[in-house]
Amino acid sequence: MKSIQSFLAGFLLTSLIILFVSPIHAIAFEKGDVKLQSIGPIATGPDGVLFVSDPKSATITAIKIQPKKVKKSSGNFKVKELNTKVAAVLGTSSDQVRIIDLAVDSDSQIAYLSVMRGQGSETNPAILSIQKNGTIHVISLQDASHSIAKLPNAPEDKVTGNGRRKRNQRMESITDIAFINGKVIVAGLSNEEFSSTLRSIPFPFEDSVKGTGVKIFHGAHGRYETASPVRTFVSYDIDGDPHLLAAYTCTPLVKIPMKELNPGARIEGKTIAELGNRNRPLDMIVYKKNGKDFLLMANSSRGVMKISTEKIGGFKTITERVGGGETEGVPYETVSDWTKVYQLAELDNQHALVIRGAEDENLNLEAVLLP
Repeated sequence: MKSIQSFLAGFLLTSLIILFVSPIHAIAFEKGDVKLQSIGPIATGPDGVLFVSDPKSATITAIKIQPKKVKKSSGNFKVKELNTKVAAVLGTSSDQVRIIDLAVDSDSQIAYLSVMRGQGSETNPAILSIQKNGTIHVISLQDASHSIAKLPNAPEDKVTGNGRRKRNQRMESITDIAFINGKVIVAGLSNEEFSSTLRSIPFPFEDSVKGTGVKIFHGAHGRYETASPVRTFVSYDIDGDPHLLAAYTCTPLVKIPMKELNPGARIEGKTIAELGNRNRPLDMIVYKKNGKDFLLMANSSRGVMKISTEKIGGFKTITERVGGGETEGVPYETVSDWTKVYQLAELDNQHALVIRGAEDENLNLEAVLLP
């Protein structure tokens, strides 16, 4: 009897250890087809999970891919004419392919792309994986192991305006995502009064999470704003506290304490830099070099900016207009030899993986030394 009791006690203890140490294995993934209406930003997560956003349906889907871990080798990742090769895999022409986002799984050294195929109402979303040897595969969404988080209070799925002002705010319900400290952080718009919204969704997914409305001072515009979404963000600890460093169009850089991301709350982010008007931030990473941390930001018209984070917590909050396209606050330098970069991700501790080239040109995917 004692041996049976000992066995049962050991079994229960082991089960509890598995439950609390490895919660991802206890998640309620279900097998079935993943049906995407659109595709937006993507992010890698723990144990080979890929987070895929669908702005039109206002959902985040966690897909269990579990690629094989490999021994890391630095700097030998290059795929020329990426858009042409992606189009060939998808059975179409390069003018029918739009690459939305890039993510890298550091354990497997596999890159992932979110892609829209086709034009107008005939578009179809796809996810592709790319290995260092250049092999490109379409990730099957049939009978996939997955879990879905639905975003409440998304903007109405409706086209408004005309000409250059024509837009559907639903397609900005998700503008960037990242997995940070056990949570999926989602930037985008909601239908709330503070429509600029950040959501902090615990993973494994349980219930949907109402977002946090964010107000910022926009230096180039000279006013407080609540309707412009975060375009790209990274996590960074400032004075020991986890923060988001978030960039907006035209181009405020804002710090937001993660502890303030409470459902239904309204908060004010602190604008610590105005990085210039007529510009859209595209992607950001944080990296370490020579013992110091840096922020790297790719932009639509102002190149790639390198920003030291050494004193980033001490800069005065910008609350007055910064006119004439000038910059103010946290200083930066332009990385002159990083041209036409519109997607970047950290590949290893020495290299970033970038997609570079203009939209009407052949694009290249390549590893480049961190500056």
